[in-house]
Amino acid sequence: MAENVAQCDDELLHSIKTLLWGNTVKEDVFKRWAQGFYFSPDEPTALIQAEGGPCAVIAPVQAYIIKQLLSETDISTWRSINVDKCYQLLVRASVEILKQAAGEKSPKFSVVYMECKFPNEENEEQNSWSKKVSQIENEEEVNVENKGIDKKRDAMLVKKMNEDCKSIHPDVFHSQLRLFTTNVSEHVEEFLSERLEMLKDRYGVLLLLYSVIITKGVTEIHFEMSDPLESMIDSTYGYGSQSLINLILTGRAVSHVWDYDQTIGDLKLRGIDKQNSVGFLALLEHLRYCEVGTFLKSPSHPVWVLGSETHLSVLFSTEKRLVSPETPAKQAKRVFRKFDHEGNNFIPASLLQDVLAELGLVADAEYVDIMRKKLDSENLGIILRSSFMDEFFPEKSRTCPDIFPLYHYNGLHRSNSENKVMYRKGQAVLLECTIKGILESNPMLTVLQTKWPRIEVQWDIGQTPSLN
Repeated sequence: MAENVAQCDDELLHSIKTLLWGNTVKEDVFKRWAQGFYFSPDEPTALIQAEGGPCAVIAPVQAYIIKQLLSETDISTWRSINVDKCYQLLVRASVEILKQAAGEKSPKFSVVYMECKFPNEENEEQNSWSKKVSQIENEEEVNVENKGIDKKRDAMLVKKMNEDCKSIHPDVFHSQLRLFTTNVSEHVEEFLSERLEMLKDRYGVLLLLYSVIITKGVTEIHFEMSDPLESMIDSTYGYGSQSLINLILTGRAVSHVWDYDQTIGDLKLRGIDKQNSVGFLALLEHLRYCEVGTFLKSPSHPVWVLGSETHLSVLFSTEKRLVSPETPAKQAKRVFRKFDHEGNNFIPASLLQDVLAELGLVADAEYVDIMRKKLDSENLGIILRSSFMDEFFPEKSRTCPDIFPLYHYNGLHRSNSENKVMYRKGQAVLLECTIKGILESNPMLTVLQTKWPRIEVQWDIGQTPSLN
């Protein structure tokens, strides 16, 4: 077992900084990312996002926290969970994200932390910042017993913490980075649990991001990105690229969200390679700016990161029947579509053998010729997907419920009712007929229709939650 502590060498730091920030680390963009992981006083398990940009990390982390919650506790008890438990969930979510980045074969984990030797004035500010975090958490503990605590005071303290973070220069951060490496994920969990302050502190989000990047490997990330010369964080607005979102969400730094890799001409465009634990839905899919495949649209847990044009939030449900491991029929539809390059729900009859072979079905020439004649009885030269599915994978009765609860999370104070970061509940109904048209005034419904075309949602707060 290899396990040691070392300093980040200059060459590694330079490659990471270039990958993330481009040729220069712009101080105003860096400041937006300089925040720790801390929870809402109004929703103990909901992370707060201070500025635009770091949602590319915060939203996926929140999604994995919710995934843990759904498997461990009943939603009725979520608001009574204590702070220690919340940070345990954060650590587990972080470890799961790092495990995805490390891969299954001979994994090696690199956890980035800080030596924390600041100049005197910075050290004073650092101590003040940490005290404010502790003060908020102590008051949250008391709040379980004392419902009269003034939560506005907590919100003001959080705001003050964010203001303090803005005085930090990126050189201070990079000069203090150190590496803890191990081959054992349990040791990563122990390391993070013993050093919770590093996650809570002003650089918590960045420390996790840098840990994922080094664990994955800069060379491997460049290999998976469509354009390795493009920085993963926008130098003007600070938004994370799709490659960065995918890296945190799936462990792959690919630039697309469709299933598998696609080849257009001589260009190989990489996508998602397997069903993910947590899903992703994109508002821009309805305009055909992107294509979200079934691996992300139908994850193994009922949790989805939602992407608008500028922000990431999270959707989830307690209804486990909304998702399931990929069935042979779902796999068959996905493979068939892979050979249906135009999306017309049919393939050239000449490709039938390739489809059968990829699905592990009988694919010898004599059998394929018999099936080709059966599926293309009119000799049109095409195989319809419906005919193929009826022959090889007849559909079973649909198990997805017509009515189910949905919850939405948005980490920005300003995007929540009364500026309180809380999960917003809605009741979803799948209507008899498909809803047609694009509802520009309701982007939430529009993005949900990319997954459930017949969906309608009634939100408890009387207004649709914001995606931005």
